[in-house]
Amino acid sequence: MKAVSSSRAHTAPATGLDPATVPRHVAVIMDGNGRWARARGKPVMAGHRAGAEAVRRCVRGAITSGVRYLTLYAFSSENWNRTSEEVSDLTSLLRFYLRHKVAELHEQNVRLDFIGDLSRFDASLRDEIERARTLTARNTRLTMILALSYGARHDVLNAAKKMAVAASRGEIDLNAMGEATFGEFLQTSSFPDPDLIVRTSGERRLSNFLLWESAYAELAFLDVMWPDFDEGHFTALMSDFSRRERRFGKRLDPDGAL
Repeated sequence: MKAVSSSRAHTAPATGLDPATVPRHVAVIMDGNGRWARARGKPVMAGHRAGAEAVRRCVRGAITSGVRYLTLYAFSSENWNRTSEEVSDLTSLLRFYLRHKVAELHEQNVRLDFIGDLSRFDASLRDEIERARTLTARNTRLTMILALSYGARHDVLNAAKKMAVAASRGEIDLNAMGEATFGEFLQTSSFPDPDLIVRTSGERRLSNFLLWESAYAELAFLDVMWPDFDEGHFTALMSDFSRRERRFGKRLDPDGAL
């Protein structure tokens, strides 16, 4: 089992949901910014700006619902293949929010953390990332993890390489190790696996996001574009999740279904 840095206990959610039915960790593939903008005759950057505001609503929804971890797929490793102009716009927007909006998260008692290949960003942006991480490190209400320059396959491959090095040094016994040991080499090792993965915009795929960690996650696909996502959508997701029966491979019904 993964090591987890904060308590499992939920505070009573303001939504009135039973705390026992609230997902501990929600992960979101925020999709649809470009299509949202094009449908309104606006530049793609307008969609990204609107999407950034949707992040603030999502955070409020997570806090209100009593979720403890929220991972947002903000910039994939594949996003580097977009036009240089769009990549520049995205990184500039990220820099702006790290510089000017982290104080708001801090006031909300939100801890900010990051996964992904951060080395691909310039030094000044990496400094902003570390400043945000340090400022919010002691916060306990919600841990928000931004996946930046992140790709799950890359992380799994790196974990395998690190494990091989550890084995060559005699630090671990490959014959004795299990899934939990392997998970300790992933960037997500200090967070619980997601209970619920959400994707907006009507697409129904994981797109190289938390592939190892999502093995037993519930999936939800919304037709709403990310810039239109609000706290009402988050509450509806929590209500839907509370009605799901998570079996984890156990046979629970008489007809033998899993």
